[in-house]
Amino acid sequence: MDPVASVLDRIKGFVKSTEQFVKGAIQRRFDFHRHDPIGILKRLQREAFSDLMKLRDRQDKVERMLSLHKSGKGSLFPEASTRMKGIIDVAGALMLRDDQQTCDTLDRAGINSGIDSRFIFETTVRQKDSLVAEFMSSSNDIYYDNDVAGSPLVLAKVMYLAHINELLSVISIPFGAKCNDFRSDMNLAEGRSLSGFTSSSPPLFSQRHGCAAGLTVKASNITASLAEMISCLGTEPDAADYRSILSTFWQISYQLSEETKLTLSGAWKMPSSLSQPIRLGNVAVPKVNLRSHFRPHVMAQASPSATTMSTIGIISGGSAAITFEFDESTKFGGWVEVQKSNPSPSLLQWAITLSDTPDDEVGWGVSVGGRVEGQSNLVRLEGFLNFSMGERGSLQPGLVCVMDGTSRTPALVFRSSWFM
Repeated sequence: MDPVASVLDRIKGFVKSTEQFVKGAIQRRFDFHRHDPIGILKRLQREAFSDLMKLRDRQDKVERMLSLHKSGKGSLFPEASTRMKGIIDVAGALMLRDDQQTCDTLDRAGINSGIDSRFIFETTVRQKDSLVAEFMSSSNDIYYDNDVAGSPLVLAKVMYLAHINELLSVISIPFGAKCNDFRSDMNLAEGRSLSGFTSSSPPLFSQRHGCAAGLTVKASNITASLAEMISCLGTEPDAADYRSILSTFWQISYQLSEETKLTLSGAWKMPSSLSQPIRLGNVAVPKVNLRSHFRPHVMAQASPSATTMSTIGIISGGSAAITFEFDESTKFGGWVEVQKSNPSPSLLQWAITLSDTPDDEVGWGVSVGGRVEGQSNLVRLEGFLNFSMGERGSLQPGLVCVMDGTSRTPALVFRSSWFM
């Protein structure tokens, strides 16, 4: 064999052997890394962490929307700039004795019947402020030949809620203000669970006023609210019975623990000597005439004396309330209210209420209240059951006994609030 050819064959064999050895080493190293259990676990951990973060973000969004919907402060669709809430209150009474005296006694005790509806439109302004417009209709608003004919849907309130920061909020109401609008636990979609002077708050707290302004200050466990309201009585500014009434509302809430809370509230009203609109520089605040928006026959959300404001003069009055909340459903409270009028005698009203109304089971409540006006001394006892329909409404059947002197007037009452 040719020596040169033999050397070339050996060189080719060596090169081929070297190539196979290098490829084998690289392949073995690749297979080792690919089947390394520690590497596989690290890769799976990175992929699982990324998937968990995506799921956590989606869960946070769903929980935030559900919490806003449950608290009544938002909608399931946060992109909607305006939200609407509807409240329909139905109240009725079945008299066990059918005579005029029984009707008069129940009427003086504040037991009303009829259907009231409210529609609240809330618009978000500047991402954290709210502009609220409330429309309402009452079956006790218009009378024709002593028959109730109902009323159309009218604009009852306009309110602007400005959240300055986490500690301070300011509320401005051009007309239709109530003391309850400035409570620290204000709920725009709250129904009327009780009526008359056995409700959980004095009648003055639910009475309609004209324009108002107030503020709420929050600390770690204390919340304080203060508001000033002005309203007018009479038909025309030049009329003899035209006068201004100034009302002041305050409330202090102290969080004793995670579930218990103590709340003190008060309000008083007095006549004003103002005969012209209030002017602040170039801004004029007119005196609002309540009778242009609400007729004096409205009984559902006014104090009992509101029906006679057009015939007697309310000189002054005041009320105070205390509420102790053991948890979200159990509450104990009481209130007292005094009104002085001319020429009628002074009116004293009071009530004590204990209730337990959970959202997921049958609740109950008992109350006792009184009304003293001149020689008349009326006492009302009430007990009721509360059937919660969740966030859609509630049913409250109850039994009432009104004691006026030596007479006893029992009646079955029924109240229901439905939310939309």
